[in-house]
Amino acid sequence: MEKSRFFCLILTISLCLLPSCARKNVETKGIILGFSQIGAESAWRNCNTRSVQEAAAGAGIQLLFFNAEQKQENQIKAIRSFIAYQVDIIAFVPIVSDGWENVLEEAKEANIPVLICDREINIQDESLYAGYLGTNMLAQGRSSAEYLIKKFVNPETGQFLEESGKPVRIVELRGTEGSSPAIMRAKGFRDILAGYSGFEIIYSESGDFLRSKGYELMCNILEELDEIDVIYSHNDGMTLGAIDAMKERGIKPGEDIIIISIDAEQAAIDALKRGEINCVVECNPKQGPDIMRLSALLAGNESIPRVIFMEEEVFTEWDDLSGIAPRGY
Repeated sequence: MEKSRFFCLILTISLCLLPSCARKNVETKGIILGFSQIGAESAWRNCNTRSVQEAAAGAGIQLLFFNAEQKQENQIKAIRSFIAYQVDIIAFVPIVSDGWENVLEEAKEANIPVLICDREINIQDESLYAGYLGTNMLAQGRSSAEYLIKKFVNPETGQFLEESGKPVRIVELRGTEGSSPAIMRAKGFRDILAGYSGFEIIYSESGDFLRSKGYELMCNILEELDEIDVIYSHNDGMTLGAIDAMKERGIKPGEDIIIISIDAEQAAIDALKRGEINCVVECNPKQGPDIMRLSALLAGNESIPRVIFMEEEVFTEWDDLSGIAPRGY
């Protein structure tokens, strides 16, 4: 099955390249961008994909798009195919942080610049890629914790607003194991809470960024734990699944349990407006125009900034939510 998908990719790339080859003598050669997406697991991811595809079409950049279906080995095969067909630029969203050295060495030897998008990688030789464009996941975790401190701690005295003597019990729904969002959102959250002894993470488990797993995890958690004060979820998909599980059991999300979510999908913003989520930290998926701009610079042998973060906001229950623009995803 894997071989079949790989050969389909080869055929697709071949067919995409033929028109470009035929025009070489009559038109200026357009930029060819090989882009590997991790999958289609959420509304956020689908918006991210649309942004790339629409921006490429608008910029006149020929896009060779590959969906890795949540498997790193598929991404590595796609990147090697991009190298074989001598694309001008390779951009990809890494499923996990580790394990990219060999294939990026191959891209470097082929003199093809690589742009890392959305998720960061952990690599010793940073010269193997040109730069990173995406979201500041460490800041997202910190913003989530800062909301929680504002919710529970008196800013003047540093004392907890509710003097029950019990810690604020937090359940964390983590993203895909080994992915930079899961690692950095967990770290940023803990970095801020470390200065407050009144918060306790009583449960932390991966839901793989999937709504179905968020629901499944929350069902299990509610069976195991009697007292939960806060849900900190690494993405809206898992959050919405958890809310489904709570509602089935007569628990009022946002009221009986405080909920913090990351992404800012339209469904999460709507839930925030209904009072079912208390804080939404934006993770901006509309990276396509910047990817095309950076690709054009790299194709022209120009340098780009090492790290570029997307602009993002934090929305809370205390904000005027009427002015939030439709998210489009």
